[in-house]
Amino acid sequence: MDLKDQFKYLVGGYYGITYMDDYPLKVYVLKDIENYIKDFIEINPIDNFNYEEEAKKYEEELSEITKLQDALLVLNKINASMELVLLVKKRLKKLNQTKNNLF
Repeated sequence: MDLKDQFKYLVGGYYGITYMDDYPLKVYVLKDIENYIKDFIEINPIDNFNYEEEAKKYEEELSEITKLQDALLVLNKINASMELVLLVKKRLKKLNQTKNNLF
């Protein structure tokens, strides 16, 4: 996985957590992920790469399911609470069931 792909899943994971309104500590987790992304950028600079532009693009083009899947990866990286991980998995399961019922 190259640096651009890693950045993409970090950003996707950030936006995945924004869907988790039923988790009262969401703001703190988002701040932790934001700091993790800033550290990632500082440690792994990518030449000729506009981070803000790419992040906006990912926010728009990634599906909710992809963002939530990315969130699981990011939550593992930052050692987030198991409660939030289980809530994300529950939401993913519900979205997948809804998606499967449509087809």
